[in-house]
Amino acid sequence: MQQRRSQSSSAFNADTSDSPAQRDRARLIHSAAFRRLQSKTQVLSVGENDFYRTRLTHTLEVAQIGSGISEALRDKYQQSSAITQALPSFFQIEAICLAHDIGHPPFGHGGEAALNYFMHRHGGFEGNGQTLRIAARLGEYSQNHGLDLTRRTLLGLLKYPVLHRQVAKQPEPCASTVNLDAYKPPKCIHDDEEDILAWILEPFAAKDRERFCQVQNGRSQYKAFDTSIMELADDISYGIHDLEDAIALQLLTERQWQHDVIAQLPATGPLSENPQWYTEQLFSGCENQRKYAISRLVGQFVPAIEVREQGLFGSALLDLQAFLPESFETTLALLKTVVFDRVIKSPSVQALEYKGQQMVLRLFEVLRENPSRLLPKAVLAEFEQSHNPSRVICDYLASMTDQYANRLFTKLFNPEMGSVFDRV
Repeated sequence: MQQRRSQSSSAFNADTSDSPAQRDRARLIHSAAFRRLQSKTQVLSVGENDFYRTRLTHTLEVAQIGSGISEALRDKYQQSSAITQALPSFFQIEAICLAHDIGHPPFGHGGEAALNYFMHRHGGFEGNGQTLRIAARLGEYSQNHGLDLTRRTLLGLLKYPVLHRQVAKQPEPCASTVNLDAYKPPKCIHDDEEDILAWILEPFAAKDRERFCQVQNGRSQYKAFDTSIMELADDISYGIHDLEDAIALQLLTERQWQHDVIAQLPATGPLSENPQWYTEQLFSGCENQRKYAISRLVGQFVPAIEVREQGLFGSALLDLQAFLPESFETTLALLKTVVFDRVIKSPSVQALEYKGQQMVLRLFEVLRENPSRLLPKAVLAEFEQSHNPSRVICDYLASMTDQYANRLFTKLFNPEMGSVFDRV
C-alpha cells in the first residue's frame, strides 16, 4: 500500500497535539458520505415522520456519548497513567464515532443483504466493511487513500478485523430472490481491503497482529480500545435514544414495556432503583418528561463504564477494553431487544425494509447488465478499468441515500415517471 500522509504513518501514541485527530474529524464532517447520512434509514424509513432519528442524528448522538465516555474514564482513572495515556482524546473519539456508520447502504439491513447477495463471491459486502473502504479508499480527500485518516482513527473503525473470505459461509445457489436471509453478511471487512488492514496494524508486534485477527466459531474475537468505547456509545444510543423514538411514535406501548423490560430487570441497575418513575415519565405523553427520563438514563450509563486489561496484547491500544458492569449490560440488552423485537422486526417496518431490498436487487442487476447505458461517466470509467467491476457497482449503490435510490428505481421502472432532465 502506498505511503499515506505523514500523520498517518506514525506509530500509535497518545498525541499531545490534537491536530491530526482534528483534521480527521473535519474531513469526516465535510465528506459526502457523512452528509448522506441525513437521508439514510436508522430504524424507521426516512420521510415517515419529522421527529425520529436518521443515521445522521444517530451518529451525532453517538459522537456526543463517545466523547462523554472518554472524558468520564479520564476522570475515573486519573491515577492510572497506563489508562489515561491510552484513552483517545476528545477529537479522536469524535472522529471515530462520526465515521462509524458512513458505510451503511440505503434501506438499512435490507440493502446490506441485497448487496451481499451480488458480492458474496466477489469479496463480500458488509456495512462496517464499507465504512473502512470509504475512509481509506473511496473518500474524496485524496486520489488513492480516501479520506486519508490517521492510523488510530482507522483502527477505531475496525469493529471486525477479519476478511470476508475468512468468515463467510457460501450459501446454496439462490434460484429466487424473494427471501435473502441466507445472504445476511458476516461481520467483516471486504477482501479488497486486505492491504488496508495490513497497513493499519503494521506498527504492532507480529504476535499482537496475529492474535488480533484471529477467527473463532466464524467470528472475529477482538477489537481495539477506542472501538470498545465507540461500540458502547453506539449501543447506548441505539438502546435508549431509539427507545425514545419508539415510544414517541406509539410503536411501543406501556404494557409491552412493562412485560419486555420492567419485568425482566436485574435486581440492581439504572432502571431497577425506580422503575415506576421511569415508566410514568416515558409514557406520560409529555415530550419534556420523556426527554428528561431519557437524558437521566443516559447519564447513569456513561459514568458506570469501566476499563479492564485483557492481558492478551503487548499494546495497551489493543489490550484495554471499556465495558459496562453486568447489571448495566443486562439492562441495556433489554432495551436494545425491545427496540429490535417491537419496532425493527415489526411487519410494518420489515415491509418497508423488504421493499427497499428488492429495489437494490433490481438496480444492481440492471446496472451490471447495462453499464454503458446507465452508469454515470465517472463510474463507468472505473467499472471498465476495475479488476473487480462488481465492486464498482456495489460502491455506487451503497453510496446512495434512500431517496436517491428510490428516484432512480422510479425513473428506470415506472413508465409514467422520469425525464431526460432527471440526473442519474
